[in-house]
Amino acid sequence: MQARGYPAAGEIGPTSAPAQVSVILPVHDAEPWLDECLGSVLQQDFEGSMELSIFNDASKDKSMTIIEKWKKKLEGSGILVVIGGHDSPSPRGVGYSKNQAIAQSSGSYLCFLDADDVMMPQRVRLQHEAALRHPKSIIGCQVTREPPNSTERYTRWINQLAPDQLLTQVFTSNGPTVIMPTWFCSRAWFAHVGPFDEGGRGVPEDLLFFYEHLRKGGGVVRVDQSLLLYRYHPSAATHSVLETTIWAHRVRFLEERALPHWPTFTIWNAGRQGRRLYRSLTAGSRRKVAAFCDVDENKIRKGFYCYEDSQERPKPRIPVLHFRAARPPFVICVKLDLTAGVFEDNLRSLNLQEGRDFLHFS
Repeated sequence: MQARGYPAAGEIGPTSAPAQVSVILPVHDAEPWLDECLGSVLQQDFEGSMELSIFNDASKDKSMTIIEKWKKKLEGSGILVVIGGHDSPSPRGVGYSKNQAIAQSSGSYLCFLDADDVMMPQRVRLQHEAALRHPKSIIGCQVTREPPNSTERYTRWINQLAPDQLLTQVFTSNGPTVIMPTWFCSRAWFAHVGPFDEGGRGVPEDLLFFYEHLRKGGGVVRVDQSLLLYRYHPSAATHSVLETTIWAHRVRFLEERALPHWPTFTIWNAGRQGRRLYRSLTAGSRRKVAAFCDVDENKIRKGFYCYEDSQERPKPRIPVLHFRAARPPFVICVKLDLTAGVFEDNLRSLNLQEGRDFLHFS
């Protein structure tokens, strides 16, 4: 329901032909960043028609004042601004806000933007070109992190995945292989996959949508230019999602998408993360675990891992092998980029194919 002061979606803006691209912008208490964010919409060099669809999710700061100021500037430059929202005591969440912003927009293509980020001038143009070539894909891009030294490993991962890894590394703790604030896709494809989960705070709506996108056969494409200034700060919505929630979704997706193709597999890491994955699997998936493998001589010398919490009798005892003695396929529970290249060298030495012979889960 629209709150007083916000027109219904069909009543917003002048009657006109649908835009080619709608920039989708959910806003909740974004006062510190909105000027720069909205300025970056104005600076786009895309020559087609564009609109900005804003949904204000119960902001209590001066976000609406800033939006009204920029509305005049943007519409003066030919960018229609559609504003919806509500002023309830509590926000409804990012998933709800994005769905509402999409519903009130008209564009054939959707360009997602977070209120604390800044687009480079060529973003809409380059991603629109890519989306025309890949109509069933989510189009992402490389990013520049702000502050520059925050989340260095994660930023490298975002920017350096090879094209095939955009599909093979979808099980890792990093989440979608192109990050949500860089997404660009056709409205038709969004309608086929969506909407976003509206569970609110604590729900990884981007991850759930990404998984559904992959289930429906969607592709993942990245424009290899930095088209977004991607801010890191403590109040970002990402921090409201518990790691245990994301872990549970990742395990189920691994069991759904990858493990059915393998009669047996090896968990690479006999330590805490590998054992946690084993314990999180369903009984049927646990029975497929042929071994753990590691390089730690103490773990290998013990020879096995006993699942003490199992209801089975006798309790499962899973062999622990040196990685060279283990057989693929592997589910790898070793964090990348943390062993000064030792793990990566060991993996390369086996001449395996990612996706077929191993998957990264950490």
